[in-house]
Amino acid sequence: MSPEDKPLNAVPAESTEEAKTPAEIRAEIDQTREELGDTVEALAEKTDVKAQAKAKVEDVKSQAKAKVEEVKAKAAEAAPESPQEGVQQAQTLVKQNPKPAAIAGVALALFVLWRLLRR
Repeated sequence: MSPEDKPLNAVPAESTEEAKTPAEIRAEIDQTREELGDTVEALAEKTDVKAQAKAKVEDVKSQAKAKVEEVKAKAAEAAPESPQEGVQQAQTLVKQNPKPAAIAGVALALFVLWRLLRR
């Protein structure tokens, strides 16, 4: 390119950037290659639908296992220690609110009577 062909606002390359040694240029190229490799790897992961589906399945499994453990712990807390303790809890509940228990008793008695009369 002759000096007449250059644009008027053209700036020599040496003035915009410091002169770099070959070692600095190689280091910069290596760093750029590494960054590009990471980017390509990330893009490959995003496009791998099968791997994403497997990861989602594993995530859902772990959440389900955690929920099962949570429910087991709550059930263990709520369950009585012995059958006698369960009976005492039921008696206390009936004493505190007798109407639902009476209604359930009447319904059970009517059901038994109905079954006996159907024979």
